[in-house]
Amino acid sequence: HSRNFLDRCGRSPDTWLIMMNYPLLFTPVYKDYIWGGNRIPALYHRDVPDGIYAESWEITDRPEGMSVVSNGPLAGSTLRELMESDGPGLVGTCYRGGTFPLLVKIIDARQKLSVQVHPNDDNAAGLGGEPKTEMWYMLDGSDDAAVYAGLQRGTTSNEFAKAIADDDLEQMLVSIPVSAGDAVFVPGGRVHAIDAGCLLLEIQQNSNTTYRVYDWGRKGHDGKPRALHVEQALDAIDWADGGDAKISAAPFDDAANSIAEVVACSHFRVERLGLIDRMNAANEGSSFHGLFVASGNAVVSAGGEEVLIAAGTSCLVPAMVADYSLDPVGGAAQVIRITVPS
Repeated sequence: HSRNFLDRCGRSPDTWLIMMNYPLLFTPVYKDYIWGGNRIPALYHRDVPDGIYAESWEITDRPEGMSVVSNGPLAGSTLRELMESDGPGLVGTCYRGGTFPLLVKIIDARQKLSVQVHPNDDNAAGLGGEPKTEMWYMLDGSDDAAVYAGLQRGTTSNEFAKAIADDDLEQMLVSIPVSAGDAVFVPGGRVHAIDAGCLLLEIQQNSNTTYRVYDWGRKGHDGKPRALHVEQALDAIDWADGGDAKISAAPFDDAANSIAEVVACSHFRVERLGLIDRMNAANEGSSFHGLFVASGNAVVSAGGEEVLIAAGTSCLVPAMVADYSLDPVGGAAQVIRITVPS
């Protein structure tokens, strides 16, 4: 397949590798889930038809949603083609084969999302699914915005199953108030839901396995209740989970550039960059650098290319790019940077 891709490009492999030495932009993949709104195109000035835009898959290597490069010499190439042509050059020395390791998306919750859980690295295979640990970075929300993450301490599987049957699950969930700049960590096995009014960036393992346990009495597009997966969920839930899910935003230094770690786990590291003026970044090749502009505008420069990334834009700097720079445009900018551990 990668040979066909190179033939289609009309270039040798060595030439193609040089071509990937610049910041990559992708065409978003939209999902019209029933609970979604339209803030993603409205807030980020995206030229799309009217409709429901519940999720925008920004960087994705999945058959049900594939990123396609939208800029530069590789425009029209899929992320899968790039991975197959040079996985280590794109992902970094941590690459062990397979698909791109993460999925980055924006979520607009006009209504509450279902209460759900994802399997973790230990139990996913036994349940026939893919492990999924994720984190959320709040971009915008109503004054009373909240998420659910975790169960009340001491909750048992029998109590949980009974609450589902009795339509009384909400009282067992931990509700967390959130505002722009807050983050929430959701490892596989932690019960969770996003409440109405939240607009957030989700960074997750490359997985689409979800076990839905409660849907607030909602019906799907076909007018029927959506399927639940209670049996799988009961096996996937970490009943000993008691960690604090919320990570509050650290204050910015208005006088200088800043870098603050938001979340670090075995699957990804997320940092928040506060840009007042140019920031130069080096990369030793162990990981790609994923960039998402939370506010403001910036220009990312690498490999002789300059790419404008406005608020709500995602960009992938391949691991083979040894250094790049970020310049805020028209004032300060906040950029979320995503890497994977080596």
